[in-house]
Amino acid sequence: MAAHGEAWRRLLDSLWLVLLCGQAAAAAARTPQQQSPPPAAGPTVRTFTPFYFTVEPADTLSVRAASVILNCSAHCESSPKIEWKKDGTFLNLVSDDRRQLLPDGSLLINSVVHNKHNKPDEGHYQCVATVESLGTIVSRTAKLTVAGLPRFTSQPEPASVYRGNNLVLNCEVNADLAPFVRWEMDHQPLFLDDRVFQLSSGALIVSNATDEDGGTYSCVIETGGSPKYSDEAEVKVLPESEVPSTLVFLRQPSSLTRVIGQSAVLPCVAAGIPIPVVRWTRNEEELVTEGSQKFLLLAGGTLKISDVTEEDVGIYTCIADNGNETIEAQADLTIQAPPEFLKKPSNIYAHESMDIVFECDVTGKPTPTVKWVKNGDVVIPSDYFKIVKEHNLQVLGLVKSDEGFYQCIAENDVGNVQAGAQLIILDHAPATTGPLPSAPRDVVASLVSTRFIKLTWRAPASDPHGDNLTYSVFYTKEVINRERVENTSHPGEMQVTIQNLMPETVYIFRVVAQNKHGPGESSVPLKVATQPEVQLPGPAPNIRAYANSPTSVTVSWATPLSGNGEIQNYKLYYMEKETDNEQDIDVGGLSYTISGLKKYTEYSFRVVAYNKHGPGVSTQDVVVQTLSDVPSAAPQNLSLEVQNSRSIMMHWQPPPLGTHNGQITGYKIRYRKVTRKSDVTESIVGTQLSQLIEGLERGTEYSFRVAALTVNGTGPSTDWISAETFESDLDESRVPEVPSSLHVRPLVTSIVVSWTPPENQNIVVRGYAIGYGVGSPHAQTIKVDYKQRYYTIENLDPSSHYVITLKAYNNVGEGIPLYESAVTRAYTVPDPSPMMPPVGVQASILSHDTIRITWADNSLPKNQKVSDARYYTVRWKTNIPANTKYKTANTTTLSFLVTGLKPNTLYEFSVMVTKGRRSSTWSMTAHGTTFESVPTSPPKDVTVVSKEGKPRTIIVNWQPPSEANGKITGYIIYYSTDVNAEIHDWVIEPVVGNRLTHQIQELTLDTAYYFKIQARNSKGMGPMSEAVQFRTPKALGSAGKGNRQMDAGTDYKTPMGGSNSPHGSPSPLEYNMLLVIIVSVGVITIVVVVVVAVFCTRRTTSHQKKKRAACKSVNGSHKYKGNSKDVKPPDLWIHHERLELKPIDKSPDPNPIMTDTPIPRNSQDITPVDNSMDSNIHQRRNSYRGHESEDSMSTLAGRRGMRPKMMMPFDSQPPQPVISAHPIHSLDNPHHHFHSGSLASPTCSYLHHQANPWPVGPSVSHSDRANSTESVRNTPSTDTMPASSSQTCCADHQEPESATGSYLPSTQEEEPGPNLPTAHVRPSHPLKSFAVPAVPPTGATYDPALPSTPLLSQQASSHPVHSVKTASIGTLGRTRPPMPVVVPSAPEVQETTRMLEDSESNYEPDELTKEMAHLEGLMKDLNAITTA
Repeated sequence: MAAHGEAWRRLLDSLWLVLLCGQAAAAAARTPQQQSPPPAAGPTVRTFTPFYFTVEPADTLSVRAASVILNCSAHCESSPKIEWKKDGTFLNLVSDDRRQLLPDGSLLINSVVHNKHNKPDEGHYQCVATVESLGTIVSRTAKLTVAGLPRFTSQPEPASVYRGNNLVLNCEVNADLAPFVRWEMDHQPLFLDDRVFQLSSGALIVSNATDEDGGTYSCVIETGGSPKYSDEAEVKVLPESEVPSTLVFLRQPSSLTRVIGQSAVLPCVAAGIPIPVVRWTRNEEELVTEGSQKFLLLAGGTLKISDVTEEDVGIYTCIADNGNETIEAQADLTIQAPPEFLKKPSNIYAHESMDIVFECDVTGKPTPTVKWVKNGDVVIPSDYFKIVKEHNLQVLGLVKSDEGFYQCIAENDVGNVQAGAQLIILDHAPATTGPLPSAPRDVVASLVSTRFIKLTWRAPASDPHGDNLTYSVFYTKEVINRERVENTSHPGEMQVTIQNLMPETVYIFRVVAQNKHGPGESSVPLKVATQPEVQLPGPAPNIRAYANSPTSVTVSWATPLSGNGEIQNYKLYYMEKETDNEQDIDVGGLSYTISGLKKYTEYSFRVVAYNKHGPGVSTQDVVVQTLSDVPSAAPQNLSLEVQNSRSIMMHWQPPPLGTHNGQITGYKIRYRKVTRKSDVTESIVGTQLSQLIEGLERGTEYSFRVAALTVNGTGPSTDWISAETFESDLDESRVPEVPSSLHVRPLVTSIVVSWTPPENQNIVVRGYAIGYGVGSPHAQTIKVDYKQRYYTIENLDPSSHYVITLKAYNNVGEGIPLYESAVTRAYTVPDPSPMMPPVGVQASILSHDTIRITWADNSLPKNQKVSDARYYTVRWKTNIPANTKYKTANTTTLSFLVTGLKPNTLYEFSVMVTKGRRSSTWSMTAHGTTFESVPTSPPKDVTVVSKEGKPRTIIVNWQPPSEANGKITGYIIYYSTDVNAEIHDWVIEPVVGNRLTHQIQELTLDTAYYFKIQARNSKGMGPMSEAVQFRTPKALGSAGKGNRQMDAGTDYKTPMGGSNSPHGSPSPLEYNMLLVIIVSVGVITIVVVVVVAVFCTRRTTSHQKKKRAACKSVNGSHKYKGNSKDVKPPDLWIHHERLELKPIDKSPDPNPIMTDTPIPRNSQDITPVDNSMDSNIHQRRNSYRGHESEDSMSTLAGRRGMRPKMMMPFDSQPPQPVISAHPIHSLDNPHHHFHSGSLASPTCSYLHHQANPWPVGPSVSHSDRANSTESVRNTPSTDTMPASSSQTCCADHQEPESATGSYLPSTQEEEPGPNLPTAHVRPSHPLKSFAVPAVPPTGATYDPALPSTPLLSQQASSHPVHSVKTASIGTLGRTRPPMPVVVPSAPEVQETTRMLEDSESNYEPDELTKEMAHLEGLMKDLNAITTA
């Protein structure tokens, strides 16, 4: 069974391979049918995806201000993305507040805009559907037409009709308004029936009139707004008359074109006495209308043809007969048909390098044009994309990018349709298990011609016989990456001929062998160049051309002497002389007659013969001129000049060039008296352009016309123009006298001039010359006829002073002028022609509330200088669809500064220009978003609630500020028990990010707290909210006992499985490693402390007074001086990885400010302070508090008097694990000396290690502990605990410290000397930090719901230890000014002073150098231990 299955599988693979290889040949010969997925081709074969339009947009007629929906819906397995094009350009519907995309893909246009100068909605719309990774299809094109303004071209007029006769009331409107026309009679809607009928043009036919038809008629146009009424016409119905009247047509049929399936109405209404009867014929055959469903006679004899077809085409004749006389009228009925598919393209599977053909056959009338679209883009024919057999698309040498959807779009004057198909490029079927053939050997071009190449090769070395192998030859032009493929016709054949190549072209060939397992290796590419074309036909001899008529020429020739084979056809080229637009026609015989040429025009002709190799040699050009004909246009500019009482001079110009149609041989003049039935006199003159007509009668008006002549006859004549001879022969020996009067009447843009002729009527006046201009009459001159007595000067400027002169003239010259002046009226009606809108509008953001708008004005000169009285209006609004209110401002320059904007808000701007009463439309919009600024309103809805089961823990909730002015990056919670306390005495809780809730732990019971919140963005801090009061519960419930953080005392034992480590519980091996490292660090730290102590004990007594003064200045009650002249020790950054000491720039700014960047820090927040805190804040002098009770230490009131400020630099880079350290400064500076007693004295520093399983030295501790319970803390993460803070004794300032977030459960209190290096570390890993993560007490569990911070340490009264928490200040890479943070102060200055006075040792420079070298060695050892 397995053998049978394998055989069947091989057979199916072979059949599938043969099917695909033969696809190209089959596609060229027939239409590929809709194919199902290929059989047994493996899982990689994809199926065709149904992707088509279920609804396409239709042509729509709309009216102004109406809403229009263009429907569109596409179907696909995955939801397609719908877009719309208007006139070929994609619409941006996101920022369009009138046009929007509906959920089903349809386009909704609200309030259609349409006026004389702005028609943004009218046009051609197309729906575009796209599915990612599949393709794009386009719908048919729909035309949206908007009806114009309601306007009547003709209106009904009062009429009377005899009873029983017919009547037509006109109401002509534009074709697009016709559907909106209705009639009213006596101000009531008119009921229409077969007797009273309304034509599509709007006219009303009343047949067989009755007395009820009398009344007042009016025509109404209703386009959605207020209706527009025509003039009212009164119709009177007269009694029947016996007096015969002439039979006339009230309405005749006119030629009509209709689309197949529509109805056609041919109006025909006649009136007369006796009343006429109307009948119809078609193509001179009587039409039977009675009982016919096709033809219907309506009012007055109007013919309606339903559902027109091709058979209804013809000449229709309306015959009206009343017994006395008969009249006829004719009209042609033609039809059109929209495009329709006879064959639609089909889906195709193919492999790369194959050739395919998409077939498409359409019909329609007029004949449709066809274009192809691939994935929404028009396919441009090329060497590889060809239109074959009129409408089919051939794609040669497929590549992977050819895959997608192809659409055939057919269009004519009536409509357009589209049909599509999908092309899938298949990957070659995976080879089955088995050996594949190697590359064919010795591929050579055995025959090279101009248009074909024959290739031969030997079988692959892997299969030398090759009887069962088939071969595929892949070839392409050089430098072209499209390969085509040609397959051998049967197995074992090792040659192939590639046809249809181009001469003198380099091609690249490669051959691939295939066996039953699949295709093998490709041969080495072979370059072959085709031969130049030599086997082509010679020129056709005996070419002759002669004109048959004014519009046709016959060309004949003989067979070429050297045909080089059978001549397949000829191509006849012809071109109008003196042009370069050559046209060609394919001809099968040896002669051809070309028609449709221009009359009396020279053409050149040549012929090229074609054989199977291509075009041959062209003949020489022969030139022939088409025959002449009568002129096709009349002479131009005919004018008449009265010479005297008996003669008139005629002047004219020849007909326009191109209409002579031959040589003009003369002109025919016709003239007659302007009286009825007067005889016409004709005369023919030569080619001159004037003629004096003599022998006329005195004081008689004559009409004249002229026509051009050629040898073929007379062309069209000019219109009749008239002139009147003089009554008598007047004197023309002198110029006329001055006109007797001149009157002017100014209007807004014109002046009406009227005059009377000179008083002396005996002098010839041939005309009047009117001169006018602003301030001078010589700017413009107009001449008018001598009979004219008034003239209107047009196109003047309003409110301008014009001087006008009038002179009579004759052939002698001009007479004496008469002067008058006038001022045109002010302009009261806006000029309908708008100015061009400004272009290139740009918005440049300057600040959080200011944007500069610039633009260009195309109506200005190139230098863009405004020299006239124009001004610009800038309008702007926020880019919110609901916001339609604009603000505007005027300016006379090409830029404007818009101020008073909202921060962090997107605005849109546009500009218009105004000059006088002319204004432009608004320009295209520009957009700009203002910069962020600090919040200008506090957080809202601040509420404080107690946490259930934990009376010492509260939860603060709030809402973001209404005016955030940017992205909120954090909040600061201030709280205190005294609402009136200074803000810098309040405790702060930072919140990073946009969280709206925070948890605060370890509050004192039964205490009133006040809370304020401040928002922060990238620009700084906003205002604080109003204080919110909350009183903690009175009793401590048992529920909070397990959640309370315990203080670290001497009896505290660190559990080994704590959850405060960032990475969970350490393994035993990691635990031992950690113990070894920490013990080593502790030992080294102790050694360093001892060395430093030795330094201090050897100081001279000469420095003791300076030291005391320094300690007093720090611990005394004085203000912190930010601009102190003291020399500050340089900061050093120590990287965890390399422990290198690097200097860091310190900001000299004495005014510490908040950082503008959120500080990510291991789920902890920084401790910022209020912006108002500066270097002038008083430092509070602490009193040493010793071991106070828990209650006394838990009040905030006790905290406020004990905290000097500590300056902390802020950065804004991502967190890096760094250490900043202060090296010991020169001992010569009294401000930086310290006494060894500062380490030894039990009141200044406690270094108890006996109960601490995690000993940490002060110089490398992650956080040092102080002797006060006062603290400012940050918010630790749910898996970490806060560390204790560091306090220095006699330092200028404090550096920020970064906490690991874990307790140090030691019993000692440490207070290092003033200038011991204080490390600031942000751990990225537990083992890389100098701080030791300790394990919390077993009973201390954390509630992970909210980040929490214990407010006060709860101390056991029996232990003289005060565990202190500090704010963990992260550094972010970019140096910020130091920031004040309140920390516990040192012990009383008296004790410190005593400690300083105890030591009187001096220190020599050499010994100092040795000790420093020793310290450097210890640091290297520490680096080695950490690295290990």
